[in-house]
Amino acid sequence: MNSFDTIIIGSGPGGMAAAYDLAAEGKKVAVVEADLWGGTCPNRGCDPKKVLYGAVEAKDNLAQLKDQGFDIIPKINWPELMAFKETFTQAVPSEQKQGLISAGIQTITGKATFRDSHTIIVENQEYQASQFILATGQRSAILDIPGKEHFGTSTEFLSMTELPETIVFVGGGYISLELANIANSSGSEVHLLHHNERPLKGFDQGMTNELIGNLKKRGVHFHFNESAASISKQGAQYRVALTSQGSLLADRVFCATGRIPNVEGLNLEAIGVAFNRKGIIVNDHLQTTIANIYALGDCLQKNTPKLTPIASFEGSYLAKLLSGKLETAIHYPVIPTIIFSSPKLAQVGLADEAMLADDRYKQQTIDLSQWFTYKHLNEPLVKAKIITDKVTGLLVGATVLGNEADQLINLFTMMINQHLTASKVNEMIMLYPTVSSDLSYFY
Repeated sequence: MNSFDTIIIGSGPGGMAAAYDLAAEGKKVAVVEADLWGGTCPNRGCDPKKVLYGAVEAKDNLAQLKDQGFDIIPKINWPELMAFKETFTQAVPSEQKQGLISAGIQTITGKATFRDSHTIIVENQEYQASQFILATGQRSAILDIPGKEHFGTSTEFLSMTELPETIVFVGGGYISLELANIANSSGSEVHLLHHNERPLKGFDQGMTNELIGNLKKRGVHFHFNESAASISKQGAQYRVALTSQGSLLADRVFCATGRIPNVEGLNLEAIGVAFNRKGIIVNDHLQTTIANIYALGDCLQKNTPKLTPIASFEGSYLAKLLSGKLETAIHYPVIPTIIFSSPKLAQVGLADEAMLADDRYKQQTIDLSQWFTYKHLNEPLVKAKIITDKVTGLLVGATVLGNEADQLINLFTMMINQHLTASKVNEMIMLYPTVSSDLSYFY
């Protein structure tokens, strides 16, 4: 019998964070992985997507400076770009697994099934542990319509060696918009279907409308209040029948209508771990309904965003908890979110439109296109929405639309979490001219 202090099921960033931190505390740790070591993010998620987006970003920057020093806007060579992407992803599984082994953590390959609350079976071998951490992540949901077998997911998109001439994306969330923007910028004719008029639910509606308007100008075809009714093969292409009775003909069709937690096959119901279609149910210590079994990351039912850094944060928290370094409930800081589009749309803090109706908050939307930081790159669309508490004067929320939205929102996130007043910000001297040196002018 193989016995451990902690067995972690899933080797994504959250599971890895917990594994390394627990091993550093002298715990005997094992990690089980049934798919690619390292999980979704570095293999088929945020990292490869960011490599592709980097090419889009470079092209956009040069397009802004056309006739301002540059006369040619380069085309993206998709096969070369994908080959470049492979230099990042190809070695990930072996490197991630070897990293665990080098840290003295046992790696177990295969699908885990619980026999009881202290025992799992992997490939007919039993393993026991005092505690378990479930870090199984989630996968793409597939719309249940006739012809659904013809859908591709983000995984297939990020593996395409050739760029299709025409692509249909079904879904109006951040994954769909990010991939649609990459495909459009790389030369595809892109259509995006969304079942209502409000894509990117949860983001500021005004800024979202600005982004959608800009993507339309770039050539993305949006079909709002529209859904795919069925998909059928037509020669080398696919015909997408629409609920409006129309149809679209495309070379590829991708579904990005949400993600499903990976909980099947673990035998959780038999040992009493509660879960539902949104994920595993935990308390404020990330403890499941079985006392020695914990869970983290995208497989959870939770209100916080399901993002890579949050899973890592939860992994580090659980390592402290299980090693006895703390006993308190998990406390999340204010968490930023972003859409890597053209331009980027990022948000942090208070954004709920009903709450913002409260007279306590002051809102201002600022056009930054004439600020030197952005004007020197001839950036046409860059705005910031700033929300402050009238009583304390503190920043409580912000939304930024622009090429540097990620940098600016990170600074705003720090200001909110550290409760920095405007006067404190004004006491700092930043490099000029930079995004940071503009902070004192916002509020």
